[in-house]
Amino acid sequence: MSRPQEHRCDVLVVGGGTAGMAAAVELAATGIRVEICEQSARLGGAIHRQPADGSPAAGLPRALGAQWQRLSQSLAHADIVQRTRHIFLGIDSDGLALFEDRAAGTVRTVRAAAVVLAVGAVERIAPRPGWQLAGVTTAGGMQVMMKETGRVPSGRILIAGNGPLPIALAAQLTKLGNPPVAVIESGDPLRRPGAALGLIAHPHIASEALGHLARLAVAGVPWRRAAALTAIERRGETLFATIVDRGGRTTQIGVDWIALHDGIRCNAFGLPASGDAIDSRPLIVRAGDCREALGAIAAEADGRRAAHAVIAALRGGKIARDGSSRRVAGQRMAQALLSELFRPVNLANDPRHLADDTILCRCENKTVGDLRWLLGQEGLSPREIKLNGRFGMGACQGRFCADSVMAITAASRSASVPEDIEQLTGSRWPLRPVSIASLAATETPTADTNHPTE
Repeated sequence: MSRPQEHRCDVLVVGGGTAGMAAAVELAATGIRVEICEQSARLGGAIHRQPADGSPAAGLPRALGAQWQRLSQSLAHADIVQRTRHIFLGIDSDGLALFEDRAAGTVRTVRAAAVVLAVGAVERIAPRPGWQLAGVTTAGGMQVMMKETGRVPSGRILIAGNGPLPIALAAQLTKLGNPPVAVIESGDPLRRPGAALGLIAHPHIASEALGHLARLAVAGVPWRRAAALTAIERRGETLFATIVDRGGRTTQIGVDWIALHDGIRCNAFGLPASGDAIDSRPLIVRAGDCREALGAIAAEADGRRAAHAVIAALRGGKIARDGSSRRVAGQRMAQALLSELFRPVNLANDPRHLADDTILCRCENKTVGDLRWLLGQEGLSPREIKLNGRFGMGACQGRFCADSVMAITAASRSASVPEDIEQLTGSRWPLRPVSIASLAATETPTADTNHPTE
């Protein structure tokens, strides 16, 4: 197997979302040679996901639309190499960043003095019986699908979970002509007026939330608070969701689609640590939601902050102060208010109470009972649980199951604090699985006219 062709640049930006685009533009403005790699076919990330060829745009809130115009126009006028459909695999011991080029079917390497990791966030989904069924998706996944296709799923849709994203999705569905049958929220924001009043200091968030709620109210979409979707079953062509309210009463709702969302976490699975260059490794800096999940406004500011840190490290001198860190701090306060506002009060989805036959790891089809059997074996470490039970070893590498696996593990051992999740997931490459065919393929050496190989 031949070694993949090596390209060079000054700074490699991994991730073409809000933070990655902002960092790349800021770096290129100083004359630094920048290469940005994105796993999708177009830049934009999840928030600014662009429609497929010929598909209508689904539309964004005014502030997000203005942000996209600003970033995309700046990127178009910058000298930046853009590589799409490139899956980040990791950084090897020689300091080379590895990518799977999905278009070419090969693995490519890039050597850079610094790497900005801007790979975003992932949704947190609490396991429930039936969450693996066809027709059950994540709220973010449904939102991205609508952005890419410009179309709304047909049929009855139920949205359930926790946080502001389910409300935003419900408002978007309503705007596109198919309002959901209900939004099930495990928190109760109306009973936390203090946090709601605190959002007055963040008018863009408050006005957007009020606009979403007004749209749902006009359409007559029920917003059932302090309730939880605890189970899903299929009968014929219909999905039936079991809903438990604050008093413990249960009802069932029959729908065609269910969108789940239980929060956001940094997409830091398998990422190398940030820090100064050591030995042959490049300087590595995290930016945006993979450093701290604070939303689109903070992601743009944090991308610029990361760029300033890289510029100072490569060229010497102090880090530029342009207010980026202050804007990130402001959004941190806003997200803290939202977390308090939507803090769950209905804990019916606690993974420690799940039935044994509930699927816990969807990638490997492993159940809660499989995990409990392993936990009955004395002295197994989280790593041994992973290797023997295959929890966190599937395509998602623990992104969806690791939190619940560790919560059940801690409960079985009467631990008040769950063990570090990296004890289960580990921190070794690859960040994503890569096909053997791509590893075996060789890349025909070609000159990079923008950033020639040195």
